[in-house]
Amino acid sequence: MRAALSPSRAADFKQCPLKFRFRTIDRLDEAPSPAAARGTLVHSVLEEVFELPAAERTPEAARALVPGRWAALVEERPELATMLADDASLTHESWFSAAERLVDRWFTLEDPSRLEPAQREVKVETEVDGLVLRGIIDRLDVAPTGQVRVVDYKTGRAPGAGFEGKALFQMRFYGLVIWRRTGRVPDLLQLVYLGDGTIIRYEPDEADLLGLERNVRAVWAAIEQAVTTRDFRPNPSRLCGWCVFKPLCPAFGGTPPELPETIEIITPEATPGDDQDSALP
Repeated sequence: MRAALSPSRAADFKQCPLKFRFRTIDRLDEAPSPAAARGTLVHSVLEEVFELPAAERTPEAARALVPGRWAALVEERPELATMLADDASLTHESWFSAAERLVDRWFTLEDPSRLEPAQREVKVETEVDGLVLRGIIDRLDVAPTGQVRVVDYKTGRAPGAGFEGKALFQMRFYGLVIWRRTGRVPDLLQLVYLGDGTIIRYEPDEADLLGLERNVRAVWAAIEQAVTTRDFRPNPSRLCGWCVFKPLCPAFGGTPPELPETIEIITPEATPGDDQDSALP
């Protein structure tokens, strides 16, 4: 078993070991949800905006990218077109309008004509004492003074009181990877919530990232223990209402598939636009 974690899979295990098992061991198919698909579409548009000259990065130009980016996504993943066709509440017009509203809100929060990202949709990976940490960062900004800002877009709403720590776990994870790769702690971690126009900013330090590293190692140790005992128990919570695996969960009368004789953990990188928050309250 190769020791490798992404922030999304680590968060899965922390939330519910059985959910982690379904995704990384059983590798069950997950039908795309409108919220996740919309997140992927908006992320794609916001990445493409920076291909335009700075003066042309306008809301109108960004909205004009929506149909083309959607067509490209559907070509890669035809099941997205099926998802749209099967949902009676969605039309192409309403689908594009919803994405355009999120894109418009971004322009009220940031001015892309004044930004020149150092990297976009950048894959990051490092190894810490045999444990591989990996993921995809939406945007990495480097100021002329050398300051580093890690930016992630979320198409949902900002978390309510008491949930900020869970929201920042992913960003602190990326901060840890960058620190271990470059020897420099990022100056700012920034979450941009397009659902309600909120920006959450966090300034990490070495002590904070060392604490996160210990947390991640503890998660991996717990995963190894679950593999050894072949015991991935459900952890029922109010988030179960949004879980696509609920019909298979024994906490709700379901029956999981048999575990394979040899357990293999597959921890791929998070996909661009992986908005785990977008369907949550």
